[in-house]
Amino acid sequence: MTRREAREQAFVLMFEKSFRPDEAVLDIAEDAYEDEQIEKDDFALMLAKKTEDNLEDIDIYIEKYSRGWSIRRIPRVSLAILRIAICEILFLDEVPVGVSINEAVELAKKYAGENDGSFINGILGSVSRDK
Repeated sequence: MTRREAREQAFVLMFEKSFRPDEAVLDIAEDAYEDEQIEKDDFALMLAKKTEDNLEDIDIYIEKYSRGWSIRRIPRVSLAILRIAICEILFLDEVPVGVSINEAVELAKKYAGENDGSFINGILGSVSRDK
């Protein structure tokens, strides 16, 4: 599995978590593995788990830079993309910031609304400058 596919899988897990907030992402992943909806990938699971573990800090950045938007108003797809990308930017030094931003924008093009890519790009650009 490529890193791009692993990020997409982490995004799917975090998106599913938005509907099952009381469940651990590891349990969500286990359900998906058992149902053969996704294949096991160490990077995807690590990224989803690290995002879950740092969700409060990540959401502070989203609130700070999404001027005029509360987290509750951000579509779940965009929110899941933002969360995994901010996790990479803040907590995974081995991933270049530009790669994290580009991959997030590509996920937005594939799964989010037409204006969400630029919204995500703007927030991630602010987060990267803040870092």
